[in-house]
Amino acid sequence: MVGIIGKAVVALGLAGAGMLMVATCSAGPDTSSFAAVGPETSVPFGWVDFCQRNGAECDDDVRTPREISLDAAAFRKIERINAFVNKSIAPIADADHWGALDQWDYPADGKGDCEDYALLKRRMLMEQGFPREALLLTVVKEKNGDGHSVLTVRTNRGEFVLDNLTDQVKPWKKAPYRFVKRQSQQNQNIWVAIGEPTTAPAFVSNRP
Repeated sequence: MVGIIGKAVVALGLAGAGMLMVATCSAGPDTSSFAAVGPETSVPFGWVDFCQRNGAECDDDVRTPREISLDAAAFRKIERINAFVNKSIAPIADADHWGALDQWDYPADGKGDCEDYALLKRRMLMEQGFPREALLLTVVKEKNGDGHSVLTVRTNRGEFVLDNLTDQVKPWKKAPYRFVKRQSQQNQNIWVAIGEPTTAPAFVSNRP
């Protein structure tokens, strides 16, 4: 884990000197919108299991919601972390990686599936000073009904999605998914429904 984050710090430093090539970097962020969140809902099994194994990462404190002030520099940093993690982690399904249907973990061995990418991006963004309250693990449905996980970044310009399937940081409405639920801004161990009620996928990911 330290190795991956250490590489990221170096990469971000090189990016400042123009040495890290990230195709998705843009002149500045678009304006997005905010997803309508509903009542508390079930917590994904993968998050519960992750917290049982990583208790220090899952404190139950209540926080005041915060947003990222999204200027061009902040957006480029978010893009770089998204692209860096996508390029650094080899995709693998949980069944092949852990022998489990759904296991969330940091990809310390350089391999993982969608929620592992999202966990690492969340941690790296916090290491760069972005507030945890604005970095929300999110469960979505793909068009075929499969479960998938992304990281929602809440900013003063709306909400954006970091996805292991693309290096482009997109406004959430431009992501090709049905949004199901995500972490609450007030408490990371509480999850809230997104939009109209929908049945949550049994497992977050059926493929890497």
